[in-house]
Amino acid sequence: MYQAVSFEEAVKVIKSNDHIIIHSVACAPHPLIEAMVARGRNKEFCNVTIHHLHTEGPAPYASPEFEGIFQLDSFFVGHNVRKATQSGYADYIPVFLNDTQKLIRERVIPVNVAMVQVSPPNKHGWVSLGTSVDATLAAVENAETVIGVINPNVPRAFGDAMIHMSHIDIFCTDDTPLTEAAPGPLSDIDKAIGRNVAALVEDGATLQMGIGAIPNAVLAELGGHKNLGVHTEMFSDGLLPLVESGVVNGAEKRIDRGKIVATFLMGSRKLYDFIDDNPGVLMKDVGYTNCVELICKNPKATSINSAIQIDLTGQVCADSIGTRFYSGVGGQIDFIRGAASSEKGKPIIALPSLTEKGVSKIAPILNPGAGVVTTRANIQWVVTEHGAVNLYGKSLQERARLLISIAHPNHQEMLEREAFERFGPHFRFKR
Repeated sequence: MYQAVSFEEAVKVIKSNDHIIIHSVACAPHPLIEAMVARGRNKEFCNVTIHHLHTEGPAPYASPEFEGIFQLDSFFVGHNVRKATQSGYADYIPVFLNDTQKLIRERVIPVNVAMVQVSPPNKHGWVSLGTSVDATLAAVENAETVIGVINPNVPRAFGDAMIHMSHIDIFCTDDTPLTEAAPGPLSDIDKAIGRNVAALVEDGATLQMGIGAIPNAVLAELGGHKNLGVHTEMFSDGLLPLVESGVVNGAEKRIDRGKIVATFLMGSRKLYDFIDDNPGVLMKDVGYTNCVELICKNPKATSINSAIQIDLTGQVCADSIGTRFYSGVGGQIDFIRGAASSEKGKPIIALPSLTEKGVSKIAPILNPGAGVVTTRANIQWVVTEHGAVNLYGKSLQERARLLISIAHPNHQEMLEREAFERFGPHFRFKR
């Protein structure tokens, strides 16, 4: 049905000044990346621009040694490219996750070559993009050349993940297992935040959550809930016990009833096996999962996102530490707006009250250079290990009082003093 070539042969299609899209997260095709980098090291081309969301595993093309050969302009600053981005050898395109596919489909970003990893074809010639559809589908549909690595470890996910082999121009094969990310242990602070967030989740809610300790802590506290649904940009292993127990069944969703909807995921082999040949999971284009008009159609849409810092007026920084870019805009505002527009929806920002160095994450003002991802006009629920407050409809001084009430006790006096200086003599914080 297809004739495979070597990775070295496949990447010969790349030429100077090309734009390359690399498949995201666990599906990043590392043998192709290594072959491409080898050509770059031999100086067989120059000025090749690479785009991707987060990718797991090495990203050698972002190394300073490839200056003038590769230029990474990513849609998200993951841990594997963070140092290169912060030092200026790589760059970042600020964009709502929903719009990443639009940049490609409207050819704001041209795609000469898309490099993807897919499942083996079924008897009808269809393969699956597996764990990551996101903006990769748009790249496949718009690239001049698509290189596909067929790997039996890629799960056959349904929804928009299914593409016909005719979309792929060059085939390679590999059997390397996908990168896994086992959930780590939860701290007492994580568990306290999880309890506070879970108390806000109503039966019948449709959830959006990310990956990491706080989302897993929330999910661990939802075992007593009923009829929860999922419409999210991603999920991980923490969701599986709720599916197995029937807590997550999507029974009260109004769109994609009974289905778990996501655009990418990251976790263990058990998670990848869960979506394999599972019609209960729809892996969809990011233009669908992160569409505000679709998110809000499900009642009680509940978005759970985190932040690096929040100021006393409710401005949320989630992509940088001061001027140093740490992650990306991502889908936070897509789901904040979607949940806020949903019937009985709840947009939630959940964060520890302190950084690892003991600095208050609730700050008088954002650090100089910090980017505002969620504006003070969008913010509603804010949760720390010390409680949950709703800023919706609250004045600036009321917001300050509420946020101080869930700040770490060691920093409340400082925050009260700063609020008094900012808002004047009428400001009082009631302990």
